[in-house]
Amino acid sequence: MKKYKIFLVAFASLLMFGGCYDLDRYPSDQLSSGTFFKTQDHADQAMMAVYSAMQYWDIFGRQFGFDCLGAIGMGYDAPAYPSIQRGTYTTSESAVSDKFKYLYEGISRANVVLQNLDGIDMSDELKTRYRAEARFMRGLFYFVLLDYWGGVPIYDESLVVAEDFSNMLSPRSSADEVRDFIIKDLDAAISALPSEWDQSNYGRATSGAAMALKGKVYLYNKQYNDAATCFESVTNSGKYALYSDYENLFKPGGDESSEMIFAMQAKGGIGTSFGIPTTFFMGTRSSYGSCWNNVMAATEFVDSYEYVDGRPFNWDEVIPGFTTSTDIKDKTFRATLSEDQTTVVAYPEAKDKLLEMYEKRDPRMAISVILPYTMYKGSVGNVNKDCEYVIATGVNEANGFIRVNQNYETYVWRKFVAEYDMDGEISDRRDTPINFPIIRYADVLLMLAECYNETGKLADAVGLVNQVRSRVGMPGLNSGPEWLKVNTKDEMFRRIKHEREVELAAEGHSFSDMRRWGILEETARDVVGLTGKVYYQRVVRERDYLWPIPQTEMDRNSNLVQNTGW
Repeated sequence: MKKYKIFLVAFASLLMFGGCYDLDRYPSDQLSSGTFFKTQDHADQAMMAVYSAMQYWDIFGRQFGFDCLGAIGMGYDAPAYPSIQRGTYTTSESAVSDKFKYLYEGISRANVVLQNLDGIDMSDELKTRYRAEARFMRGLFYFVLLDYWGGVPIYDESLVVAEDFSNMLSPRSSADEVRDFIIKDLDAAISALPSEWDQSNYGRATSGAAMALKGKVYLYNKQYNDAATCFESVTNSGKYALYSDYENLFKPGGDESSEMIFAMQAKGGIGTSFGIPTTFFMGTRSSYGSCWNNVMAATEFVDSYEYVDGRPFNWDEVIPGFTTSTDIKDKTFRATLSEDQTTVVAYPEAKDKLLEMYEKRDPRMAISVILPYTMYKGSVGNVNKDCEYVIATGVNEANGFIRVNQNYETYVWRKFVAEYDMDGEISDRRDTPINFPIIRYADVLLMLAECYNETGKLADAVGLVNQVRSRVGMPGLNSGPEWLKVNTKDEMFRRIKHEREVELAAEGHSFSDMRRWGILEETARDVVGLTGKVYYQRVVRERDYLWPIPQTEMDRNSNLVQNTGW
């Protein structure tokens, strides 16, 4: 049992650093930092409280849900950000205000560590290392604020919340000022963090994680040469590599491989559940604990997976007339159950064609998504049960079928969703014990490819994308057939965009990608199911590139200026 995960579990609900931090409200039930910070154990506890802030659902705990805003996903209810998808959200949207609030909570926790390290009885070397960890985490939290809101108020360790809370009325710093602040934090982290920790501390921030994040900060500002230098430092370090098995990368074991540069750590088991709600919100009624599938895979996204030879997929090649006929779509997918709904009496006539077609597609599709008429290792009444995804009225997990909430007839996620009871590791549907990646090596390779493409190094960009593709047996770009040729910067950009979507699916990167590329409007469309039913319309306005400063903060701090369009 890893010490780091034990600390995360023990201090997940620690109140001493504020359970609900706002810019202008300080909890009255806090312990005094002056009486607490005495020993290295105290420093460990405080540092784990900083890490545990990532688990808040509105920081990274529901990161997968942001793919619903980037057109990779679809869904309903809070984890899918439905009002933001539909363009009905306002400056009082809870998802917006909670993300803002909890990011500052994480920053506050990091600042508390920085304020109190000098008074702790521990070596200067350890103090330097812990200070670097806190600055890495603070930089990470500020980067997310910068990404979603642009310039925001900067509060560093010079402000003692317990003494100055009522005076926290700073105006917004510019985006450039926030970015410079982040880079300084990350430079300090890079210079002092170890390149790796011992196994008992696996998962803590490293110099490589800080360097990768620094590259991402530069990339998001289109500083491609600076970003490339950072990413090259990561790739040349010899510390990271693509894990050989894409499927098991997102299961216990693979989630601690050398591909994971920085990830939220998760742990399961009765009394020690401290995981990610991926199964809860991406599983189905057939998953452990009976889950909700609030977040599903978008139909158009699944259709974008290539054939294994790299050719674009076309439904009409498999089922003539499919793309233009609702009746043909219905016949392609719909089965009929027996009168008592316990067995399938008539599968769709296209079932065999579907199964054959799935086998001919990019392997990441079947690994990431539960496809109709394939099997899933479910858990019904917390008893392991093999379940088939049958599209029919009356399906129920008790009879060995996958039941999708609200009768959605869509693709559902397999990636990050518990299989069976995970050999007893999962004991709460809200806490899937699978580490969730914030930055992994494939992401770095694709970001570096983007930098090369933007600076005229097309061949180098192709080589990096091909590394990612070859892991799952997909043919390389420019490897022969006409459909794999890439000759221009624009063609390469579309390849990188596609590769990021299928490689990083359900990891929550697509919304930020589409915004930083300036093409968020491409996500505005009808959101449809397998048979063409329109569930809702995804709406995008120019203002959506930056979220509004929460109205509560605007009301409390007259020095804040709202983002354009809000």
